[in-house]
Amino acid sequence: MKKMKFILGAFVLFFAASCTQNDSIEEINSNESSQLKALTLDEVNNQITKIILDKGSFDWSEASDHLLWSASIYGDNLLTVGYGDEGESFRAEKTERLTSMKDEIIQSIKTSPSEKGKKDVVVFEDNTLNLIDVKVTGISTIKMLRENPNVRYIEPEGYVYSGELLAQDKSASGCDKSGDSISGYDYSHVSGSNAHFPWNFYDHKINQAWSYSKGRGVGVGVIDTGVSQYQQNLGYKFDDFYSGRYIVKRGTYVDSWKWWATNTDGSHDKCGHGTSTAAAVGAPNNNSHQMVGVAYECNLITYRGTSDVVLNGYHERKGVARALTELGNRSDVKIISMSIGYPWSIGRIKDAVRYAYSRGKMIFAAGGTSTSFTNWYGVIFPASMSETVAVTGVEERSYYNECDVCHTGSKIDFTFVMERSNNHHQPVLGYYNNQSSYFGGSSVATASTAGIAALVWSRYPSWSRAQVYARLRYAAHFSSKHSDFGYGNINALKAVRGY
Repeated sequence: MKKMKFILGAFVLFFAASCTQNDSIEEINSNESSQLKALTLDEVNNQITKIILDKGSFDWSEASDHLLWSASIYGDNLLTVGYGDEGESFRAEKTERLTSMKDEIIQSIKTSPSEKGKKDVVVFEDNTLNLIDVKVTGISTIKMLRENPNVRYIEPEGYVYSGELLAQDKSASGCDKSGDSISGYDYSHVSGSNAHFPWNFYDHKINQAWSYSKGRGVGVGVIDTGVSQYQQNLGYKFDDFYSGRYIVKRGTYVDSWKWWATNTDGSHDKCGHGTSTAAAVGAPNNNSHQMVGVAYECNLITYRGTSDVVLNGYHERKGVARALTELGNRSDVKIISMSIGYPWSIGRIKDAVRYAYSRGKMIFAAGGTSTSFTNWYGVIFPASMSETVAVTGVEERSYYNECDVCHTGSKIDFTFVMERSNNHHQPVLGYYNNQSSYFGGSSVATASTAGIAALVWSRYPSWSRAQVYARLRYAAHFSSKHSDFGYGNINALKAVRGY
């Protein structure tokens, strides 16, 4: 059986509670804790599970004060507080009004009786996004913050779900560095070179679209687990045939359980997932006998923002938010691809998505991938946001059917064919030199669709994001949005040619 890489399950491989939870519990104000006992970790997980099963979704804004406070205890009492007016996720420059709001919130925490007059409560303050990370121990402080009109949201950033649904999901975290033996039926040869292109490019007429556009001049940001240092086609061979093409590698992820740690561990992929997504977007067309990407002349700006595909750690969320902010500020980036996510909304990443969107970026996000036990769950975050373009994978059939592990729903914008009847997925460039791998789920669907957008934007460089999106819609299968599959599969040739 072929090995397959998947993006996240709806409830995939969450880490256990913080090892400092017992110390945190002891720090709770004695008077407060005598009046109200915190939920156990199992009780917190079970309440969230019940909400998800009853409603099909979860958001911390809907949680009780008791649930939110209890969850914070199992996350080292670390809370993210978003401030400003409703929807005011970021600021172009510092303003007296927002500074005053932030200072008032900080002072209210310091003077709260349950915080014992702490001098230092802020552990992180973002310079662009309107949020701060604070240490809070008392439920009365949480109640006070939630009643403050200047607080947009408050979330227990350190807590990680580890409930009942986890036991049902046997999928992994999307990480796999091993290669596959690619069947000769699963690829064809690029005319004029020894490169290979995957079987499913025919379904989207990508190889025909190359007669008009190859993504030249368009920068695509890929936020994932980074890019392998052992894959030369995403290194010094990236620009083999096309002078001026470049790949930039950045790292914003801090590989530490210590929330106060600040040193990132570089841009190199240690998982394999990020290498695969970057390759799907823009692996080069050269004589290495390897798989090419959809937009093989585009520029890539890759970020190691997370350790795997599930955004369930404090440093992962900070890393992804920072990557979004930095890509938002880059004038050479038009598209951002994110084959990562979480079952429910994360405030700081929502703020960062809105910032990048405000800078004109087209943001593609994976609709979600999990085992058959949990793929009943709808489109995951951040694909569930209106500012993102949500993509999922479908089988190669005469009718629409999601891949075995792909999520669907009303939030989906487009689909991409990535699974054959023999269960083979799209082959991509591998983690190591001279290696290829099968890559599946909504991960490869998202990255490949971002590549199609790069083909369009390269052909029409003066177009706006709205114009590019309108052309993708025009070239897609459904004229009106399907309840599960959005506008369906995109004909890349029609998208770049216009007819």
